[in-house]
Amino acid sequence: MIKEKRQVDLIVISDVHLGTYGCRAKELLHYLKSVKPKTIILNGDIIDIWQFSKNYWPKSHMKVIKYLMNCLSKGIKVYYITGNHDEMLRKFEGFKMGSFQIVNKVVFELENNEKAWIFHGDVFDVTMQHSKWLAKMGAIGYDSLIIINSIANWVSEKVFNKGKMSFSKKIKNSVKGAVKFINDFERTAADIGISNQYQYVVCGHIHHPEIRRIEQEHGSIMYLNSGDWIENLSALEYHQGKWSLFRFSEQERTAMLNVPEDEADEMNIRQLFNQMLAEFNLRSS
Repeated sequence: MIKEKRQVDLIVISDVHLGTYGCRAKELLHYLKSVKPKTIILNGDIIDIWQFSKNYWPKSHMKVIKYLMNCLSKGIKVYYITGNHDEMLRKFEGFKMGSFQIVNKVVFELENNEKAWIFHGDVFDVTMQHSKWLAKMGAIGYDSLIIINSIANWVSEKVFNKGKMSFSKKIKNSVKGAVKFINDFERTAADIGISNQYQYVVCGHIHHPEIRRIEQEHGSIMYLNSGDWIENLSALEYHQGKWSLFRFSEQERTAMLNVPEDEADEMNIRQLFNQMLAEFNLRSS
């Protein structure tokens, strides 16, 4: 029995990091197949070009790309907002092809004349601005930590019959500097959003899903962050004038296991990139 898709006006997904070991592409694909959006906003770090290796591109990662391309064929609007891990695409900012568009940021018109300012958020990261090599080393370390975490969770569940744990979440929640960085990031985004008279500011980048109102001296704004598809497995949804935060649950995981997998075609990531870049260069020339 095929479950009916949920109707949503808009979904925002960020920090998928396709091409890395930590990416949870199967869960993301299951989520994408469960909703029927009018617009999809890919808010940065979808393909991890920083850590890309031709030796690692599983079929599940290709299926996500293929599914998004099929969305385009159905006329669903897709905005690809560039992030730091896919910053190579920034030189194609403004590129349009059918219902697909590459942008660095977008102001989205919502109901009741409300506006949502949507961007990845790495512009607020001092490490990104001044020590990009350090940020790249941190990304490699984070990916390694995710692999170790996955092994530890397998042992915890299979051997000791205990639940899962997240090393990186524990570090983020316990280290004062990490907590301060998140708080500063959110306040900075809110302050600029208020100064531009937006009603919503929507980010990614920090892998910290959130929906909350932030009060500042000159006003207030609704701050939203779509989280990531490595640990939190989260997305933002907007439907009928309301925002909500989706989190992949154990119920979703059970449903995913009961659905037979589709076969991906034989196109590999090198062929995909060559095809995309050839199309971009042709359109932008």
